[in-house]
Amino acid sequence: MLSTVLEHLARLVAFDTTSRLSNLALIDWAERQLQATGARMRLTFNEERTKANLFALIGPEGVPAIVLSGHTDVVPVDGQVWQSPPFEMVQREERLYGRGTADMKGFIACVLALAPHFARLAESGCLARPIGIALSYDEEVGCLGVRGLIDDLKRQGIPVAGCIIGEPTEMQPVIAHKGIAHYRCRITGRAAHSSLTPQGVNAIEYAARLIVHIRQLAEAEAASGARHALYDVPFTTLQTGTVNGGTAPNIVPKDCEFVFECRWLPGSDPDRFLASASAYAAELEREMQAVAPEAGIRFDPLVHCPAFEAEEGSAVLKYLEALGGATSGQAVAYATEAGLFQEAGMPAVVLGPGSIRQAHRPDEYIEIAQLEACVDWLGRLAEKLCQQGEFGKV
Repeated sequence: MLSTVLEHLARLVAFDTTSRLSNLALIDWAERQLQATGARMRLTFNEERTKANLFALIGPEGVPAIVLSGHTDVVPVDGQVWQSPPFEMVQREERLYGRGTADMKGFIACVLALAPHFARLAESGCLARPIGIALSYDEEVGCLGVRGLIDDLKRQGIPVAGCIIGEPTEMQPVIAHKGIAHYRCRITGRAAHSSLTPQGVNAIEYAARLIVHIRQLAEAEAASGARHALYDVPFTTLQTGTVNGGTAPNIVPKDCEFVFECRWLPGSDPDRFLASASAYAAELEREMQAVAPEAGIRFDPLVHCPAFEAEEGSAVLKYLEALGGATSGQAVAYATEAGLFQEAGMPAVVLGPGSIRQAHRPDEYIEIAQLEACVDWLGRLAEKLCQQGEFGKV
């Protein structure tokens, strides 16, 4: 089985599925692997039909499935220095290097390698619950693709008992994570020669005042905001990630834009931070428009991935507990697709091979032992799905 996993992972890494590119070649290849198992499959596309989600179902129809979910896109390698080609899997000792090995093509390789085994269990009538396989696009740029996949499952009335999101957690269950939102702020001022600054409206300086306001909101959260001890950073955070503006040192800049993010704890309301920034921006606008009536400030939402907390008593947590997973689990600051599945009434947990510490870095790798542990865990899950009694009830 491990040799098949390694073959699949090498093939998956070879597909450059950086989020700005199409993932269709990978999806076509995965579809062919699953067709051989007799899986029932559905595809959902983006508007341009340049990217697709794949959903496959193995086992009895009309019965709530346990879904194994992974995203197919990877982050860019631009500007990174790698010891080996990033889109070629290279083994050095007991590690496999390549973009996506940990995040999260290692999990997908394990699932696809076990798909024929799942199909044999289904053909024998063993599976009490079907196993779903979900492959999405554009997770890395805001969990965009999986929304269409979830909507399609709901439209088709395909029942889901629970989802296992195979992000790299070193095979330790993650039962909660923060939400994440990105906002772009665009400031329009008035250009002027720098010798005549009072006649202009400096967009960069007004952006700076807004950035300081956002920083003050972050400091207030760190000092006195809600706390959750399960998280490594136990409070809601805000930060400004990019700033662009100006054309020359001797020109009062007309335009500036910056992007800031919020990572909030489950149960918190991220909209209050945007409301505070918007209220302060309205004050600044009045000041700006006293000089230049055309000046203004605009906020555009870019990314919104909801926070996640596993549903206590859900079927997926019962399977996790039966397989030796501590249902107390971990909480993390990064976001996954789990929150979207959970919002749609599909209870989720995050569990997969590899370490998040390797994700997005040059020389990303996964340890072979992690893939072996994942294969073992998925095999034992399939056995539980075959058993009657508490875990076989449908």
